[in-house]
Amino acid sequence: MSGNRFRKRPVEVRALQWVGGPYECLNEFCGKNWSRADAVEEVGPNDTENVVVWNTKERQWLNVPVGHWIICGIAGEFYPCDPQVFEATYEPV
Repeated sequence: MSGNRFRKRPVEVRALQWVGGPYECLNEFCGKNWSRADAVEEVGPNDTENVVVWNTKERQWLNVPVGHWIICGIAGEFYPCDPQVFEATYEPV
């Protein structure tokens, strides 16, 4: 069986780039599905600006470093995305 080629379907997603600072934007975008990373012991003491999002699909906290994007997937799940991958994959609508 040889590998087949596939193209990602055009799907719109909601996304927010976490740049640090006030958390109000996370409350508005993620609702209760986020927390400070240090509050759930997901990072070391020097990473206080990092946050985590709760991925309901995988049932785990996922680390979101400053500068990364938080994507709300088609099933309502949240997950982080590296800025370079985001730029190569998504474009504004």
